[in-house]
Amino acid sequence: MRFHFLGTGTSIGVPHLGCQCPVCRSADPHDRRLRTSALLQAPTGKYILFDCGPDFRQQMLRFQQRHGAESPHFPVGIYTYSLPVISACLITHVHYDHVGGLDDLRPVSYQHPIRICAEAPVAREIHSHMAYCFREKAYPGAPHLTLEEIRPGEGLSIEGLDVMPLRVMHGEAPILGFRIGTLAYITDMTTAPAESLEALRGVRTLIVNGLRLQRPHPTHQRIEDAVALAEQLGVDRAYIIHLCHGAGFHAETNALLPPHVQLAYDGLEIDV
Repeated sequence: MRFHFLGTGTSIGVPHLGCQCPVCRSADPHDRRLRTSALLQAPTGKYILFDCGPDFRQQMLRFQQRHGAESPHFPVGIYTYSLPVISACLITHVHYDHVGGLDDLRPVSYQHPIRICAEAPVAREIHSHMAYCFREKAYPGAPHLTLEEIRPGEGLSIEGLDVMPLRVMHGEAPILGFRIGTLAYITDMTTAPAESLEALRGVRTLIVNGLRLQRPHPTHQRIEDAVALAEQLGVDRAYIIHLCHGAGFHAETNALLPPHVQLAYDGLEIDV
């Protein structure tokens, strides 16, 4: 399986709009971060999307520049499209930086509906905000989406893969992380209950949030906390996502981290 980091930034991205700090003015492309999202290519060749934020269109344009030749071609009216097949989107929570791009799934869903897998309260909010997609007679041109309610601790199958939603806490808000085989994907977490930590035993590749260095945040763990979790779970490797400018320069912060823990960056691809 191949994992693609579409975006690795916090809710306002990096650079922060208007910020004049050295990180936000950095010329290193590793220091430019779109909102956090990712794709996992299943053995079937189809993809699972993790969240779909407001940068999704821009992220997929970049993805197509690299992988467009591998994507299937299909006709839509007088035009021909070439896009990856996304079977499902796993939603961690309903904050705008994680769901604000769902309407941009339109062209990706021309050939088939996409499963939007979310907890019941999140599914209700998506349905409310995008009711035009779910009416009996949907708005012409609306993305073809199907809402599927999921629960922590109750597994589901996507493209032959066993997906396990896990409860984690985003400050005081309960949200979801996901385990797929020996891969775990967690963003926006501050803490995790004991049963979720137990369910993460045996994970070899951990993708987890770490907002910044040193200074605590009420709803996100720090980079130091992400490193501690990787050590606690004994993973082979960990990649830190949902980073803000307080994470420092990509190259300098990576040099401070253990060899098996690194900051992820937009466009990074790994085999899992």
